[in-house]
Amino acid sequence: MTRHSHDSIDKNQEDNMQINLFKLTLPALLTIALMPAVAQDRGSSVKLLVGYSAGGALDSVARAVADNLRVTLQQTVVVENKPGANQRLAIAEVKRSRPDGQTIVIANNGPFTLFPHLYKNLDFDPVKDFTPIGRLAGMELCLSVGPKVPSGGMKELVAWAKANPSEAAYATSGPATMGQFVGIMLGKATGVDFNHIPYKGGSPALLDVAAGQVPVSIDTCLEPMELAKSGKVRILATTGRKRNPELPTVPTLRESGFDVVAEGYVGVYAPANLPPEVAQRLVQAVATAGKAPEVLRRITQAGMIVDYGKPEELAAAQAAGVETWRAPIKASGMTLD
Repeated sequence: MTRHSHDSIDKNQEDNMQINLFKLTLPALLTIALMPAVAQDRGSSVKLLVGYSAGGALDSVARAVADNLRVTLQQTVVVENKPGANQRLAIAEVKRSRPDGQTIVIANNGPFTLFPHLYKNLDFDPVKDFTPIGRLAGMELCLSVGPKVPSGGMKELVAWAKANPSEAAYATSGPATMGQFVGIMLGKATGVDFNHIPYKGGSPALLDVAAGQVPVSIDTCLEPMELAKSGKVRILATTGRKRNPELPTVPTLRESGFDVVAEGYVGVYAPANLPPEVAQRLVQAVATAGKAPEVLRRITQAGMIVDYGKPEELAAAQAAGVETWRAPIKASGMTLD
């Protein structure tokens, strides 16, 4: 056999070995390339959006939830505050995000139950654009008064307001909030035309009430609970169906003789079209967080009601809220662009 023939045989054997090696390694390469995205996702971070500035009630709850999610998901969880437009900026970012479980939002019910009746051109669909993950808490509002209002309860406040109609006003954390519409509902129930004064946040509103600049505040219960301890404001009533466990001596508006009930919730949402396995993983993690002692402590500390609910319960609360707020908002005549 010639040298050339030997070289040809060697070359063919080498080629065959390379082909066989490629056949052996191809399945392994494909396996690595097609590994489930979940395994890759666990190496990335989860962004938990909050539509308010740092330091508030919802932010406090969100940070406790994030601490718990880090352990359960075994991922980095970053709380990102995106205040503005009554939580719409945070909500819109979740809508635009990929449905991979890496971007979620913790929000109160406003954007999901009030905004459909308020905004003519709402830039998201509260049902179609989101996946409900879990309800963390129930919430209600506190009606508080400062030194401008004589001592007593709700009946004394109403009598004072009727005697001083030019001074009958209430402060809230902003326009188009639950507080504003509770004020409208209360006006109808009492026959008093309360003037609404919207502020940029609950804290400045309540400080003006404590200083006697505005007689009444209708807002979440965190700040009133703190100022009530020092006697700067008095909480006359809450808006829930039953008394707030953190305020057992404070009657509800209904107990006080006025048929006004206003309740909301705090929930966690993800983008629409989440893969089932990604959704289930988030649902289980949020369920664990919703029962964690530190999360429960932050919820009650903020004046909210411990009330964890599964995704279907969050969806049901959202649907009920849409119906609850339909009439009051229509009666207000308010529409926003």
